[in-house]
Amino acid sequence: MARYLARQSLRTGETQSVRKSPIISAWSILTCLTKIVVHVTNSMANNGTGIHFHGIRQNYTNQNDGVPSMTQCPIAPGESYTYTWRATQYGSSWYHSHFYVQAWDGVFGGIIINGPATANYDEDLGSLFLNDWSHETADVEVLYAEQNGPPTLENGLINGTNVYDDGGARFETTWASGTSYRLRLVNAAADTHFKFTIDNHTMTVISMDLVPIVPYETEILAIAMGQRYDVIVTADATADNYWMRAIAQTTCSNNDNADNIKGIVRYDSTSTDDPTSTAWDSAADDDCDDEDMSLLVPYLAIDATDATTGTEDDCDVAIVVSGDSILWEMGTESMVSQWSYPSLQQVYEGNDTWSDEQQAYSFPDSDVWVYWVIQTSNGVPHPMHLHGHDFFILGQGTGTYDSSTANLTVPNPPRRDVVQLSGQGYVVIAFKTDNPGVSSPYLILWH
Repeated sequence: MARYLARQSLRTGETQSVRKSPIISAWSILTCLTKIVVHVTNSMANNGTGIHFHGIRQNYTNQNDGVPSMTQCPIAPGESYTYTWRATQYGSSWYHSHFYVQAWDGVFGGIIINGPATANYDEDLGSLFLNDWSHETADVEVLYAEQNGPPTLENGLINGTNVYDDGGARFETTWASGTSYRLRLVNAAADTHFKFTIDNHTMTVISMDLVPIVPYETEILAIAMGQRYDVIVTADATADNYWMRAIAQTTCSNNDNADNIKGIVRYDSTSTDDPTSTAWDSAADDDCDDEDMSLLVPYLAIDATDATTGTEDDCDVAIVVSGDSILWEMGTESMVSQWSYPSLQQVYEGNDTWSDEQQAYSFPDSDVWVYWVIQTSNGVPHPMHLHGHDFFILGQGTGTYDSSTANLTVPNPPRRDVVQLSGQGYVVIAFKTDNPGVSSPYLILWH
């Protein structure tokens, strides 16, 4: 990953695709955890950068988390930086730039850490990225969003490609009858909640983010921005061509091509015909909800408490108008990044004079449970991501959180690193202070 992708400006009739990034792949073996070394060179002329390895806990390697202003200074133009960490988890994830909005101009790629699966399959087809796509650069769109709210994007991509007007090409894959395939789905979108489905084929879901789960069957899979799911699909339909669909949910996502983000599954590699298949009936449901919590059962059962005490914090999420810009707030402030003085350096130097704008929550004791109630009065759902932890989702819902009626799940609740915060709703998460350093909780992009 020595150099970055250059974004193509895609307009009417031009190919709708981004050049593929390299995949980081490794084996996680409990007796000899794989060491990952990634060299990054910033070949841009005017912008800094940093690479984050999404969902990787970085236990005792917090300085390699790749977040400018938090764990490092930006990598300056013409400079290089080496990240080193160990693959202590296994499953599917992605790396991406964590500087401004570079990720949504194409600075991302897949991470595959091999390990046991909770169901059998024949072939691993690797990462399958779902993206939204604009004909403007991401920095233009985010400035628009600050002034006006989320823009309407022109298109979406499956593994970096799609059609637009008379140009472009669909993603295609050829399957052999009777063979079962593992797909590693990643929602790398800026502003789109997808539902993924393949006509006439059901999916067995075996993993969420980097946590193996008890397998369950579904026709449709809801996937929020930043989330990953591993699914197994068996080629058991009549030999033909079938649509693979990434349906943008217009309840919370603005896209001009919401129903035409498609790929093709072929049983005959010589066929060039478009499929004539129809979507599952449930594909017509448009909402921005997470998968049902009751389905997301971690294969390794862990309860979200082992003591009678813990630390509880309430955190409000809101949109505020500041001057002529629209800003997100968590708590009572909108975070201000300090590029030249990263938070981790501040901790290392023993400087605990945190400003309000730094939004620092300090947990000085190790191995203590922390319980967060995250609440919003905004009407649009938002994905929440926390670095350094597979947090426990104790509950989520709409309305104002009420501890007397919330019916939280403590025995083996879902564990993951991205959760959907419902519009005008709440989510309750828990994590243990077992990973020293600086961890970032935040909303994903402008959504």
